[in-house]
Amino acid sequence: ITGEDAQLFTAVRRRVTVDGVATDIGLVGNVDRVNTAAVLDLIAAGRIPVVSTLAPDADGVVHNINADTAAAALAEALGAEKLLMLTDVEGLYTHWPDPDSLVSEIDTTTLAQLLPSVQAGMFPKVEACLHAVGGGVPSAHIIDGRVEHCVLVELFTDAGTGTKVVKA
Repeated sequence: ITGEDAQLFTAVRRRVTVDGVATDIGLVGNVDRVNTAAVLDLIAAGRIPVVSTLAPDADGVVHNINADTAAAALAEALGAEKLLMLTDVEGLYTHWPDPDSLVSEIDTTTLAQLLPSVQAGMFPKVEACLHAVGGGVPSAHIIDGRVEHCVLVELFTDAGTGTKVVKA
């Protein structure tokens, strides 16, 4: 389904600050509201929802929402137990690419302080983890999607992989 279907997501245009000036970057949005009814109906029917992150704003103009941002908003709205963010590295590094700086667990206060130094590609995932955990999801995990069965290991074992984000 898309964020348009059954008003799953309502977007608000995202603006960024460039050289101290609020800048419009086009039809890029953030999640303003989440309506979980369609997702819950699919789950109740025994289906696994796959969500595309296009969503209209209040005027019906469709925006692209970052998938990590949308996943965090949906996890929060569903009252999820965990949010899993798959990536192509082992987890969050405090000093990329130093392998000794891989973090296995970090709290939201420490992660928020680290945010300005996070590599660009990891930034949306870290921001999404902070949003989800701050919004009531007990934990968010950044895991290596290249590892066989990584989701199963994270969900069904105590071992876990990657980096676990918890509330401070």
